[in-house]
Amino acid sequence: MEIAEEELSIELLGAPVIRRAGSAIEVDTRKATALLAYLAVTGREHRRDSLAALLWPDYDHEHARAALRRTLSTLKAALAGEGLAISRATVGITDSVRVDLELFRLLGGGCGDHRPEPNDACEACMGALTEASGLYKGDFMSGFALRDSAEFDDWHLLQADELRRNHHAVLEALMRAHRRRGELRRAIEYARRRLAADSLHEPAHRELMELYALDGQRTASLAQYRECVAVLDRELGVTPLPETAALYQDIKEGRLPAAPGREAPPAAQPHMEARADKTGRRLPLVGRSQEWAALHSTYNSIGPRGHLVVIDGEAGIGKSRLAEDFLDEVGRHGAYVIRAQGHAGERGLAHGITVELLRSAMAQPGAPERIAAVAPAGLVEAGRLVPDLLEVMPQVRAAPSLESPGARARLLEGLTNVLLTAATGKRPGVIFVDDLQWVDGASFDVLSFIIRRLPDRPLYLLATWRVEDVPGDHRLRRLAEGARRSKTFTGIRPGRLTEGEAAELVAAAGPDAPGSEGLRRRLYEETEGLPFFLTEYLEVVGRSDGQQWDMPEGVRDLLGARVESLDQIGRQVLDAAAVAGRSFHLDTLRSVSGRDEEEIVEGLEGLVRSGVITELSGASAAGTPMYDFSHDKLRGFVYEATSLARRRLLHRRMAEALVRDARRKGGSPSYSPIAHHYRLGGRDEDAAHYSFVAGEQARSLYANEEALAHFQTALALGHPRGSATHEAIGDLQTLRGQYGEALTSYETAAAQSEGPDLALIEQKLGQLHDRLGDAGADSHFEAALALLDNQSGTAALKASLTTDRSLAAHHAAKRTKAHRLAQQALGLAEEAGDATALARAHNILGILATADRDADAALEHLKGSLALARKLSDHSTMVAALNNLALADRASGRIDEAIELMAEAIDLCASQGDRHREAALHSNMSDLLHQEHRPEEAMAHFKKSAALFAAIGEPGDMTPGIWKLVEW
Repeated sequence: MEIAEEELSIELLGAPVIRRAGSAIEVDTRKATALLAYLAVTGREHRRDSLAALLWPDYDHEHARAALRRTLSTLKAALAGEGLAISRATVGITDSVRVDLELFRLLGGGCGDHRPEPNDACEACMGALTEASGLYKGDFMSGFALRDSAEFDDWHLLQADELRRNHHAVLEALMRAHRRRGELRRAIEYARRRLAADSLHEPAHRELMELYALDGQRTASLAQYRECVAVLDRELGVTPLPETAALYQDIKEGRLPAAPGREAPPAAQPHMEARADKTGRRLPLVGRSQEWAALHSTYNSIGPRGHLVVIDGEAGIGKSRLAEDFLDEVGRHGAYVIRAQGHAGERGLAHGITVELLRSAMAQPGAPERIAAVAPAGLVEAGRLVPDLLEVMPQVRAAPSLESPGARARLLEGLTNVLLTAATGKRPGVIFVDDLQWVDGASFDVLSFIIRRLPDRPLYLLATWRVEDVPGDHRLRRLAEGARRSKTFTGIRPGRLTEGEAAELVAAAGPDAPGSEGLRRRLYEETEGLPFFLTEYLEVVGRSDGQQWDMPEGVRDLLGARVESLDQIGRQVLDAAAVAGRSFHLDTLRSVSGRDEEEIVEGLEGLVRSGVITELSGASAAGTPMYDFSHDKLRGFVYEATSLARRRLLHRRMAEALVRDARRKGGSPSYSPIAHHYRLGGRDEDAAHYSFVAGEQARSLYANEEALAHFQTALALGHPRGSATHEAIGDLQTLRGQYGEALTSYETAAAQSEGPDLALIEQKLGQLHDRLGDAGADSHFEAALALLDNQSGTAALKASLTTDRSLAAHHAAKRTKAHRLAQQALGLAEEAGDATALARAHNILGILATADRDADAALEHLKGSLALARKLSDHSTMVAALNNLALADRASGRIDEAIELMAEAIDLCASQGDRHREAALHSNMSDLLHQEHRPEEAMAHFKKSAALFAAIGEPGDMTPGIWKLVEW
């Protein structure tokens, strides 16, 4: 299906090219190319307004429409009037235009529903797929971008991603089809193209290794593995998956390519022993009243019918402790209890659990006499596993051959009879298997045999298993389901302790346990209510200084065993998740780990099955599933266990993913995580940039503490705008009342600045000295004004500086000078036409009028200042105007109005975090309330004021000027 030369065609796979009659056409602007591509791909008409907004987002409506008209005119001329369908309201593209992308999608659909296997092709469709692969000359509009249209670029990226995936599918289908036909050289060609499209796709490396090997190119096959190792190490910091390494070994040793994926045996899991405090006293069982009642209820209900009870839950939840306490109690009341413990490393030991149960049975009081009652044939069968059993009846004959008919049934019957007889007593006997998930196959058959006989035997069969090791299709689940159908099954699943239950356990630990509520809450937050973690941490708390709690060895062993049991892809996904944070979604893991979606999903499913990761009930804002670590200690353990080099690599990838995501979504993303990940990824320059931006973002939200930390980080990482960073730090230190540190920051910024920038810093130095009541404030304002001489565009700043000089003169009781400067400030502000400068000028004039007892002038100026500040949303000027207007109302006897204004000023100032001025406002409010004979409220504000004033300045600093602040 070739495009006729006389037709208009658009090639978008690769660098965009427009052709008419076979010749390439040049269009004058990138916007024209973008417009034509958008119309061609969407294949429908669009309203002019939407196109204008898409391509010219920074223009207003009229200018954007005008730009669209000019672009359409340019495009229409270049196309000789062909291809476009233009009306007054809409723009589209005609059916006569041929688009390579459209043809690629049509041909690349391949076999559709009749495809024999995923990513394969039937004979009839190979021609279409081959032609589709030839059309794909490169990624969609490769190398093309519009820097001033983020929405178009986002659309571009989404289209490119979709088409790239389609191209991968086409190449994989052709590769497998040619391999099936024995055309190995052609299959290799497509495998190489698939790998070139994504060098991190490990399955493509394996495919190419196999194809080289099948084609007799052993050297090329082994070299391909080395290339895979190199690229994964360089780009992801990981080694190839086990199936890739196994394939390499098969090829190296001359074997035919083997199917990947041998299941590695899980690592041994530590057994959670019952814990005791430092005196050796067992800690009480708390938060298990319902579970305890269920155990007793099922035990007491046993008559002629037996019962299977399974306690399941995550590692460390206290399954074993609950079972052991119950068994101790029924044992004290006369029940025989036969026990066995499962171990991961002994799953391959035939009848390991059975032997342990038989030995436990022999240790029961009076067991030899009871076991002697077993029929000799049964005793002989049990004696195969434990010869000591035969001593109870020395005269028994030799066991028959296991090759004889019915041998297996006789063995199971004999073992069952011995165990049931040993457990039989005045009260129902108990057989208990801890960590049943590790049972070996032969012992499983014995237990199955016993369970099927529970309807006829008064036996209490108790077991525990870890829910993460017994997925829904596990044979133990099927066994339990069979018992459920026969009404002989009860499942018990303990949950984590509540904060109150955890506090009860802590209190029972004795005098050395954390006594304060804060420590108890911290202990609960550290352990998240997991009983094993709680008991382990109680010992750590007793040995620590209360500040730093090291992870206990028992907790570390438990977490380590869970992580070590994971396969390689699961561990790589888990590493990426640990870097991403406590909660994350699939897209994040795909971006960070570098693995493809199929591998990520496979890894996540394994992690969820193992209980390491849990799927949250909600979804992310984008609608994708959210996941979380089952315990934060697990996330911390995985993070620490990941090598530093890999952690840094993953942090860099995480930061880059966040940047891409922010760019795609637009708006104002949170810059703090980006800075965090770049810093931990070792990208100091990027971390410094985003730390500065995060500081500005936090400051705009009045999150002053966080903003200060971000700016200080940016400074430590060498942000190139050192002066601006020092200045921003000084601003925040001023708000916090850290005046000594703020002076240092401003002086450092001043040393690195010049011109108007230096003038602004001199102004801030003067304002800070004025807060301190320092008469030297005016010298900084004068220095700033001198720097602005002959500087154009600085009238507003000059007005603001003159206002500051007037306020400083007022504070120094220089009345005439203050009036003169205030009038100058008003004139300069009016000349500049700057609303902020006008608001500040009216504010100082209002202060001076109040001092002169000119109530009318004071109210006029201050109301004008407040109105301007509200219009500008200038909160600092609003606080000043509200305070000063309240003081003017007080001077005029309008106390109720003054209290209302002062309350608004306090709320607004508190949100800004300006501690010194908030202290002054509370002091002013206290005076107003005292004047209104409201002593209790007045005292509350006075105490608040005193506490805030005491926190201003350096420790022990009693600068009088700080306490004298009333108006500003």
